[in-house]
Amino acid sequence: MMRLLVRRPSPRLAEGELTHIGRVPVDPDLALEQWRGYVDVFRGRGWEVVEIPAADGHPDGVFVEDTVVVFGDLAVITRPGVDSRRGEIDTTREVVATTGLEVAAIEEPGTLDGGDVLKVGRTAYVGASSRTSAEGIAQLRALLEPRGWTVEAVPVTKVLHLKSGITALPDGTVVGYEPLVDDPAGFARFVGVPEEHGTAVVVLDDDTVLMSADAPETAALWRARGLEVVTVPITEFEKLEGCVTCLSVRLRDAAPA
Repeated sequence: MMRLLVRRPSPRLAEGELTHIGRVPVDPDLALEQWRGYVDVFRGRGWEVVEIPAADGHPDGVFVEDTVVVFGDLAVITRPGVDSRRGEIDTTREVVATTGLEVAAIEEPGTLDGGDVLKVGRTAYVGASSRTSAEGIAQLRALLEPRGWTVEAVPVTKVLHLKSGITALPDGTVVGYEPLVDDPAGFARFVGVPEEHGTAVVVLDDDTVLMSADAPETAALWRARGLEVVTVPITEFEKLEGCVTCLSVRLRDAAPA
């Protein structure tokens, strides 16, 4: 079973937190239209869509990936690095509790945003960013290492989250826009992309990735590698340092995608 956890965007989306870019106008109606198009890609490929209850009072609530990270049969409820987002986690926890996954949580004083976690095989690269603290990383390591995971802290100073700068292809190759990556040499296999919005890919299956429509040159690179590339416009979320990864949490047979 493939399940997609999502939350529809708040009408207050334009008030979302910003760290590395300036604020520009955001169209909430267009954002909702783009979000529906994003969700429809998964629905059309057989994913069961599970909506976390709306959080209209939380402008960043649509970025559900930041509130929970799944490692096999373990779901880790995060503790976001800004106060304005901590009210999002209760409804996420309630939905995750219905999935059959074991649930753990990052506790005060640690902070962890899910967007700072990139899973490649059994390695979790975790961004040491303005949102994720050393204590949060230590707590995650304590949860994961007994389960056979390796946790590696990665410096993040140029973008909001680790996955704002890098993600990974189905074969585990780490990809990113080099001007926004602190240490590309820190990954065994790294491929640079020509566009900032080409950094983020969601793996739909072993041969297919989903990415922003605002990176046609990067999409052509992945097609040349033999991948099917599905693109969606997400301009209104990119204005808030969002990308295709942070709009959902993907579960396959109770395991992360």
